[in-house]
Order: sequence, then C-alpha cells, then structure tokens
Amino acid sequence: MGLERADDAGVYLINDDLAIIQTVDFFTPIVDDPFYFGQIAAANALSDIYAMGGIPKTAMNLVAFPINQMDISILKEILRGGIEKLKEAKAVLVGGHSIEDRELKYGLAVTGFVHPKRLLTKRNLIPNDLLILTKPLGTGIVATAVKAQLAEERLVRVVQETMAELNKRAAEAMASFEVHACTDITGFGLLGHLSEMVEGSGKSVELWAEMIPVFEGVEALASMGLIPQGAYRNRDFRKGMVEFAGDVPLWLQDVMFDPQTSGGLLIAVSEQHAQPLLQELIGRGISYARIIGKVLEDPSQLIYVRKNG
Repeated sequence: MGLERADDAGVYLINDDLAIIQTVDFFTPIVDDPFYFGQIAAANALSDIYAMGGIPKTAMNLVAFPINQMDISILKEILRGGIEKLKEAKAVLVGGHSIEDRELKYGLAVTGFVHPKRLLTKRNLIPNDLLILTKPLGTGIVATAVKAQLAEERLVRVVQETMAELNKRAAEAMASFEVHACTDITGFGLLGHLSEMVEGSGKSVELWAEMIPVFEGVEALASMGLIPQGAYRNRDFRKGMVEFAGDVPLWLQDVMFDPQTSGGLLIAVSEQHAQPLLQELIGRGISYARIIGKVLEDPSQLIYVRKNG
C-alpha cells in the first residue's frame, strides 16, 4: 500500500506473516511547553501505526532547530518528551536527522509491524457497522484560543494531556474485535477523515451530533468565533459530501471540521461487537470513547449529520 491508495501509512509485505508499516510526521510547536510538545509530536507520529492495526518498533527523530535563537535546553526537553512516548510505546529510537532552521519543528519517522491479515485501512466500511471515536474534538479551537489568550488554564492542561496520550490502548482493545476499518483524526478534522473513509466505498454514513465527544469549554470558544483557518479549508474541501440537519448548531459543525493534533482513532466495527468494544475501551481508561454513528447501505457516499441517533 502506497501512493496509489493513500492511507494513514505505507505498507510493505515481507512474507505471509509479516508486513512493515512506515509513516512520518513532524510540525511546528502547538504548545509552549517543550516537553509536552515532544510528547505530542511523538504521539501524533506513532498514531498512524496504531490506526492500521500495527505495533511501532523503531523510530527516527526529525528536528529543525534555530540554534542561534533558542537555548539548546529547549531541544533537549523536546527530545526527552519524544523519548518518553517511545518508551511507553515500547519502540526503539534508532537515529534521526537535524538541521538548523529559523522555525522549530519536531517529529518522527516510524516503522511498525503488522500481520497482513490484521492490517486495517480506511476503506472497508460494511453496512450497519457502528463508528467509535476514542478522543474528544476541539484541539485546533483551543490552540486558537491560546493564541488569543482566551483559553482557561484548566482546559489547556486537559487538551495537552489528551494530545500526549498514545492511541496504544485503543489499538490493543480493538485487536480482539471485528474491526473493519480505522483511521486517526488529525489535520483534516473528523469530517475530513471520515470523508476519506466514505469516498469510493459505495456506502454512506450517519453521524449523531449529540454523541460526538467534545472538550468541555470548546462550545463557548467556538461560539465566540475562535475557529482556526484550517477548519474553514476542511469545510470548503468536503462540503459537497456532508449534509447537516437543520438542528445541528453551527458551533458543532465547526468542531467537526476542526483540525486535530494527535486525535483519537475512528473505528468502524461490526454492530454486534460495537458495545463490547466500547466497554473494553472505557475499561482501559479511554473514558471519552463514544459510538457516534452508523454505516448506511446508501450508495450516494454522503455523510448525514443528525442531532440525535
């Protein structure tokens, strides 16, 4: 799997029992704390491996650092945060590359293992599958509020901690159930990444807006208009695939297009396994997990967003 079929990562078959998954991701700081930035960037890069049913094995650092403008202690803290997440993932740092740059950037190139029969992709939706989302939405809106100095410290702390959480426990939970498709929610937002699952599938999806987990406090910020530019781009790009019922509030529509950093997994699971998987996720401490929608037989390849399920 590669460029001819874009997915969360590339996959190369080694033999009947082993395939390797390869992914890369890095970005500029989204939080002020360098240690948290390192954790979040690493969790974000590792997430693509988990989304495809794999286990991270090795990683390489990618660093751009303004050595003449920032103290080297900042870089040390970023790398320490990244290494902590790699240890939690039981993956090994095997090297990396750094350059001097005017703008700080950090991330990882990650390689994982997966049994070919356990490989998950975006595009295998089955009618009557239920959709589970494992992390709340709103990280882009909160980051915008931070820049405007309008975000409460408590909310910022909760969002940072959630972004730094690995999707490891969610991936381990879904390994025991009949999962048909999976992706992680990042820069294209919930509706952007769900559109990638729906596009070309011959199926449609119904989302239940009131079931979608959102960080507490995001409604007020979104209602104030603290929406990142990326959310508008996401909406413009996918508006032809999404139909909102009239009672879905505008702030929640914006949240569903909000670009996420290190977001949760979006899991399409058989109807009979959805509730047991949800309970397994919650039992593993993933308390935000919710069933948020259903796959429809409808061949129009649209996403219908209703207020209630």
